[in-house]
Amino acid sequence: MKRLSSNLKRSVLALALTIFAVVGASAQTSKPSQQQTPPATTPSPQSTSKPSLERQFFSNILRDQRAIWTSPLHLHRQDAWWLVPLAGGTGALLATDRLTTEEGLEFSSTGTRLRISNDVSKIGSAYAAAGAAGAFYLVGRITDNPRARETGLLAGEALIDGAIVSTIIKEISQRPRPHNDSGHGDFLEGGNSFPSGHSMAVWAVATVIALEYRRHRWVQFTAYGIAALVSVSRFTGSNHFLSDVLIGSAIGFGTARYVYQSHHDPVLNP
Repeated sequence: MKRLSSNLKRSVLALALTIFAVVGASAQTSKPSQQQTPPATTPSPQSTSKPSLERQFFSNILRDQRAIWTSPLHLHRQDAWWLVPLAGGTGALLATDRLTTEEGLEFSSTGTRLRISNDVSKIGSAYAAAGAAGAFYLVGRITDNPRARETGLLAGEALIDGAIVSTIIKEISQRPRPHNDSGHGDFLEGGNSFPSGHSMAVWAVATVIALEYRRHRWVQFTAYGIAALVSVSRFTGSNHFLSDVLIGSAIGFGTARYVYQSHHDPVLNP
């Protein structure tokens, strides 16, 4: 009876957290889609001056958070094409997290995979992600490159937005990391495994970079490739369950798309 109660609690909470976590990705289809609906005859929006984007940095974050957490109220039927697979994939991973993680812990007993994975995952740390965003901004300021400057600002904004969403979900889920509870993956046991913060951070920055420089395919492949590699390393390094990685990546990707579509200066487009 105790095991049944625990499994039921885990299933219900996992479903609720999946819906909550998807909010971070659902924001990409709410406000931006409404902004793209005016007819072609409507005058194009005026370019946002560079200082204005910087002065509005923190106020934009507040507006982003309001849009992110209210985005389920603005979902449309066409959002089902990504929402259903994401929710279904998360549910499938939650159901198999214990099995895949126990096998991974046994396979990584030599420590070699853990060492390599942890080295790779450092790219997705908050310091590294923030450093990448800061580097783009500084280069843009020094070289008077508006695209690099905007990339740094929007990447930093997406990083903060994603961190807020991830932190709130971590506090609610309280899921121990795989190496702390032998890969059981239970929720409400005290922990910060769900979702993966490293995956969120690297996907937030990588997505902004890929969108800003989408004309250069090699930049897109490199950015997304690094993000995918870091995300996988969080699982192979036994730091997160697969469902943690998926939801963290979805929050970073979706939040970055929303930030870019909401605040990107269209004058920078060719």
